[in-house]
Amino acid sequence: MKSRIVRLVGLIAVLALVIAACGDGGAEDGTTTAPPADDETTTAPGEDGGGDLAGQIVISGSSTVEPITARVAEAFGGMNSGVAISVDGPGTSDGFVLFCNGETDISDASRSIKEEEVATCQENGVEPIEIKVAIDGLSVLTSIANEAVSCLAFTDLYALLGIESTGFANWSDANDLAAELGAPNAPYPDAPLTVTAPGEESGTFDSFVEIVLEGIAEERGQDPNPRPDYVASPNDNVIIEGISGNDTSLGWVGYAFFVENQDVVKALAVDGGDGTCVDPTPETIASNEYPISRPLFIYVDANKLDAKPELVAFVDYYLTEAGLAEVGNAGYVDLTPEENAEWLANWEARNVGKVD
Repeated sequence: MKSRIVRLVGLIAVLALVIAACGDGGAEDGTTTAPPADDETTTAPGEDGGGDLAGQIVISGSSTVEPITARVAEAFGGMNSGVAISVDGPGTSDGFVLFCNGETDISDASRSIKEEEVATCQENGVEPIEIKVAIDGLSVLTSIANEAVSCLAFTDLYALLGIESTGFANWSDANDLAAELGAPNAPYPDAPLTVTAPGEESGTFDSFVEIVLEGIAEERGQDPNPRPDYVASPNDNVIIEGISGNDTSLGWVGYAFFVENQDVVKALAVDGGDGTCVDPTPETIASNEYPISRPLFIYVDANKLDAKPELVAFVDYYLTEAGLAEVGNAGYVDLTPEENAEWLANWEARNVGKVD
């Protein structure tokens, strides 16, 4: 997604007028703070409103998590004019490369960090603290013009998107493979099959492979990755454009991007193997009834906390009620209050590494 840069500048003109009115030309403290709306939303835990904070916070990683973090950054920055926060979303895997090289302070992730990534981080002096912040439902999408398909099971998705479907240019090309797999929604329409979806740098790619394709591929002795001959992009908006621009398209993105684009794409119900087609909704995602639900995370470098009080204050604010309200505002699903409390405790204990 397009990089989102939060740059908040002090009210210089107002300050100049105040100094001129005082007429003493005295030294200024270098900080200005916008009037707080209320105490609960302007004070991060451990801070007195944050007006004296200064510095820079660099955040990268998942394009799925980016909308949440960007909203939190905007709200936090509005209360801390001396803190510059940059947020972008090249993808979870690419984000971990930057994070484990010490180039970023926080890594957004739409999957949990891998053990090899933890090892790389620690080799470079980066100590990741894992914090789950939300739940997402990977949404399998097609164009709103496609009335021939309403539900796909995991076996259908493998027949259409798995490694064995390489070269299938038409939905009906997958019929024989689907019959072999016992896919319940075949035969498929005689229509062009145009696939647009996340690429390998995306945690959304990894999650789809792990949840949907991997088990079937392993049973068949196949590579679990999807077919290589599709249009791959790290940009969710490009994926939406590709799906909406082809009447018989197929692809997948995070739930929030479906919600934002329901006028041009539709979500297909998904059958995880029990014969029940489940639509992605906040309720089915939160309950894990929707079979492609997954957690969303942020990772914070513990080794930077002592030198960067602005980073501590930002994560503290992220985990407040006001900060976590941005989960729903961004179109994702909240954790339960009990889960939020558990992850807040993990942050406050500064526990490094994956949480099992």
